[in-house]
Amino acid sequence: MKCLPIGFLIVFTSLFLTSFKGELKDAKNHKHADRQVNAAPAEIWVSLKGSDRNTGAKENPFASVHMAVRKARELRRLNDPSIAGGIRIIVENGNYQFEEALFIRPEDSGTETSPTTVDAVPGGSTIFSGGVNVTNWQKATGKIPGLPKEAIGKVWVTDAPTVGGRMLEFRQLWVNGQKAVRAKERNGDSMSRILSWNRADESCWIPKPSVADIKSAEGLEMFIHQWWAIAILRVKSIEVRGDSAQLRFHQPESRIQSEHPWPAPWISKETGNSAFYLMNAVQFLDQPGEWYLDMKSGKVYYWPRNNENLNTATVVAPSLETLVKMQGNIDHPVSHFSFKGISFQYTGFERPSKAGHVPHQIGLYMLDAYKLKVSGTPDKKTLENQAWVGRPSAAVEVSFADNTSFENCRFEHLASSGVDYNIGVHNNTIKGNLFKDIGGTAILAGVFSDESTEIHLPYNPADEREVCDNMVISNNLINDVTNEDWGTVGIAAGYVRNSTIEHNEISEVNYMGISLGWGWSRTINVMKNNKLLGNKIHHYAKQMYDVAGIYTLSAQPGTIINENLIDSAYKAPYAHLPSHWFYLYTDEGSSFMTVQDNWTPSQKYLQNANGPGNTWKNNGPDVDNSIKMAAGLQPAYSHLLREKIIISTDWPIVHEQPVLIEIVTGDNQQIDVQKLQQLLADNNLPPNSLHQWENRYVIFGKVQDVSVFQGKVQKALPATQVKVYYDLFYEFDRRQHCDKAEIAKEWDHVILTANLVENPKLQKEYMDYHSTQFEKWPEVAKGFCNANFQQLLVYRNGRRLMLVISVPKGESLDKLNPKTTENNPKVDQWNTLMKKYQEGIPGTKPGEVWVLLKEIKN
Repeated sequence: MKCLPIGFLIVFTSLFLTSFKGELKDAKNHKHADRQVNAAPAEIWVSLKGSDRNTGAKENPFASVHMAVRKARELRRLNDPSIAGGIRIIVENGNYQFEEALFIRPEDSGTETSPTTVDAVPGGSTIFSGGVNVTNWQKATGKIPGLPKEAIGKVWVTDAPTVGGRMLEFRQLWVNGQKAVRAKERNGDSMSRILSWNRADESCWIPKPSVADIKSAEGLEMFIHQWWAIAILRVKSIEVRGDSAQLRFHQPESRIQSEHPWPAPWISKETGNSAFYLMNAVQFLDQPGEWYLDMKSGKVYYWPRNNENLNTATVVAPSLETLVKMQGNIDHPVSHFSFKGISFQYTGFERPSKAGHVPHQIGLYMLDAYKLKVSGTPDKKTLENQAWVGRPSAAVEVSFADNTSFENCRFEHLASSGVDYNIGVHNNTIKGNLFKDIGGTAILAGVFSDESTEIHLPYNPADEREVCDNMVISNNLINDVTNEDWGTVGIAAGYVRNSTIEHNEISEVNYMGISLGWGWSRTINVMKNNKLLGNKIHHYAKQMYDVAGIYTLSAQPGTIINENLIDSAYKAPYAHLPSHWFYLYTDEGSSFMTVQDNWTPSQKYLQNANGPGNTWKNNGPDVDNSIKMAAGLQPAYSHLLREKIIISTDWPIVHEQPVLIEIVTGDNQQIDVQKLQQLLADNNLPPNSLHQWENRYVIFGKVQDVSVFQGKVQKALPATQVKVYYDLFYEFDRRQHCDKAEIAKEWDHVILTANLVENPKLQKEYMDYHSTQFEKWPEVAKGFCNANFQQLLVYRNGRRLMLVISVPKGESLDKLNPKTTENNPKVDQWNTLMKKYQEGIPGTKPGEVWVLLKEIKN
């Protein structure tokens, strides 16, 4: 913008002061002040057809939002009278490809009576994009070293885009708005299992990879599932020995991955070792929808899906990690600045390519972490680990800002977090937005731990202006997020206070819906008076367990969790503990909170190492239906539901079932049954939970945390073997499988046990038959209905099977079982077929297969 002549400024100032004095003279009873408050905002226009040399008028718009913000800043610096009613930056429809983040500074602040708004023109799409177009695709013709045979002649190639004269390195690629798959060894949702992890030499043994020349792959990475988090590790070397391969990794992630105790690689004979897959090698590019960036040759390879034509497709790679950075300081925050109707798209997250990615929880990656040789800290005497974490990038990052908002915006096609309100933020609002196709957490709020502070230390800053206060997160649709870092969540709020998270709908997340709190400590900190109200959370926990729809940490006096709906947790295929999922979960240190009137299908909740002062009241399936119906988006925001998708219609949903624990004693060993029954009573298990056959005892019932309960049983009976049957592979439910079924109010449980035969092929056949029984052998379920079976469950641990048949209280299996075959010869055929897969357990008589464990009476 050109400087104005000094003479012009003098004349303009004189005219302005004369006019202002005239108005002031006529302003009786502050009428002029009212006119200023109600004045129309000054307009600054932006259009793809504009120029940054223009004035910003509607007929003479700027080309970039950056220049519009600069003009607004100058109007405020000069206290221009046109901004008495605020500033409205109006952005015409179109795709604005940013070359740098839009920086909002304290000088850009508005006031309560003169706010600044960046507003999209209604009726179309206004996109702020951090992506670059990948163009000039050609069908690959020459030899591509390492490319699988099935991909030859089907892969397309182009030069990698350049930014600022340098080749762009990127980890995501979108084709016509659909994310492509970075080439990986296992296709679809399938993963392998590690063989072992050696902490001492920081190496991992895996099954031999399926491709022969994998040692030549450059940029190879390992994606590993471990407890409640994933890790991405850059592979330094791979050495194949026989049917196995040893991986070593680059620093710093190699040291962190092998030193940190929580969460660590999972090693378990019962539930399987940690799942993983290898990725980012041309050798893995073997199906449509996969792509590979060859950093050495500067080429991008892609195998198009059937409906894609790369001659016309829009292919986008991210070049920016952050689109908007709103940052003030503790004494001069940004204030009264809002975005409305803007779509924020196409950002990346490059840290895994440069330093790996080993998160501790909710995607906060570890900078350092290790197990303490001597446990305990001043705040927590039993603490055995230390960790310091960093915060992943976000499309929008806000720090030291007051009275700002994002309303009616879209956040999609983002590699990491959506919106992150970090430190020193007060009275801010995120309302009525769509969050979709996001690799990490949709919304982050508040300090968790900065990079210099150990994560278990309570947060009580000397200057409380740092604290996130009075944040409102309301009526947002959050769908298909956490799709890159599976351990991230829908909404994560750390050390926040007086904040409200209400009427959001969250679905299709790989981990938790809402995480509230940080620190794992019952020590009083800055958190207090937070409210989680009327949220609807469903289709969560798709990949990670130790999970809940709503999860809390640490002391939060006055916090209320009320009238939320939580439903439909997914059955995670590689969960470390398959039963370790919950609807509500108050974790370590959670204190002084009220959890009330939340609708869930059952009371599958966990209260782990909580502090004092928590109140639980009226939660579960009996909560009034009006609460269930009112949860989620309010009517004014229901239009967002058109955007919701269910990604996997065939992915199973879990529901609470009793756990089954087997206690095995030595041949001549006796256990203190009375002591065991007292342990059951202490854990709210009914008297009919304990059964016995010979030296085998079975506990069957519902407990809060089966792994913790297993530890209690083992401690009470140290000389015994205590096994949990995690694999519940068959479920008949009368309510689901019988027409117009009446359900008995009380049940008796009949428990029988047998072994599968040793032949692995026959074992697989047996499991396959049961997985398709309801479809291919419906007569079997019909027989169960006829016999008035309420429920029939089959558990497995290795070769051992446990069959639990629930019948109306007072009935007997001998009386009911013959009814399964009445006028139903298919059941006889089924029973005959199953005989070749089953045999008796050690101690049974010749020809005896299923044996009955008798209920032990008090």
